[in-house]
Amino acid sequence: MTNDLPPMPDVPPAVASKPSARRRRNLIVAVAVAGALAVGGIIYWAGRPSYNDIVKGCQRALVAQYEADGRGKPSACDGVKGDDYDALVLGAAMGDLGWLDDDGDFDKDKMLEGLLGEP
Repeated sequence: MTNDLPPMPDVPPAVASKPSARRRRNLIVAVAVAGALAVGGIIYWAGRPSYNDIVKGCQRALVAQYEADGRGKPSACDGVKGDDYDALVLGAAMGDLGWLDDDGDFDKDKMLEGLLGEP
């Protein structure tokens, strides 16, 4: 009987090694930091006021400014877009002149009364 097996290699075959403890620790730390950043970002984003909240704050600041005869743009209006700010200023001015009805809508008759002095 003859031996038909191939000869044995000089070096044993390499066995797939498990990741080292240091590599695993670095991976765990990286995942934990990424998770903490994601949670922090969500909390920051959720805590910021919406655009509607900023506009309402600006509207209140403009009304208070008209009542105090103040001038200039209140700091509460810094995040408001230009066209929206113009509309808010116009609305506050009309309210100060008494041209708005109880619902806050423009009332042509009240404007004419104010301009013409008619009852």
